Amino acid sequence: MKQRPVPAAMQPFLEGKVLLIDKPLRWTSFDIVRKLRVLTKVSKIGHAGTLDPLATGLLIICTGKFTKNINEYMGMEKEYTGSFTLGAVTPTFDLESKPENPQDISDVTDDQLYQATSQFTGAIMQVPPIFSALKQEGKPVYKLARRGKEVVLEARPVTITQFEITGVQLPEVYFRVVCSTGTYIRSLANDYGAALGVGAYLSSLRRTRIGNFSVTDSLSITDTEREIKEMYLQQPETPVS
Repeated sequence: MKQRPVPAAMQPFLEGKVLLIDKPLRWTSFDIVRKLRVLTKVSKIGHAGTLDPLATGLLIICTGKFTKNINEYMGMEKEYTGSFTLGAVTPTFDLESKPENPQDISDVTDDQLYQATSQFTGAIMQVPPIFSALKQEGKPVYKLARRGKEVVLEARPVTITQFEITGVQLPEVYFRVVCSTGTYIRSLANDYGAALGVGAYLSSLRRTRIGNFSVTDSLSITDTEREIKEMYLQQPETPVS
């Protein structure tokens, strides 16, 4: 993408910045990138790790020359919090599709909920969701799945350093997960439900950390927009000759 002339006030973004954004619910990661391109007039902007539309939390945005660091940030350890809903499954493993195959959860005990995490801790093999951006036949598999084509994905190695249940209000189970890049929390929800024998899907997700970057240090997209507009206002006026 060819870079158009950038206003003087936006030169720092062209030189390179790392922005920590708290992605809001229902925005895509690219929605954030597109918004920042419009605000800064800088075309070279990317994010370091997609968050699904129904997820919130930390999104690292790199601009200008700092986009070369994106792969480094993407490879960093991630931390998530959120909730699983027990007693049903969904085709997408989250609320992007409707729950189906309801199961009785009345016999599930707290001990089972806590103990089931152990089999998903450490180096494990995980099958990604078929409704994901992974490519097969040169196309994202979610597009193939939506067209009714059979999608078979191989299990991949991931590492889940910590998986703890932080609260139980059935059918909701609240969790905290620390994991390697490439881990799908949606798949973890589905696999956790299968281990309990009652099914589960991801009902909320928030990314709280990437490496040493914390969501507590991030800004909302509204506050980021306000700061960028203030940079325009602070730009010195061009003297009249």
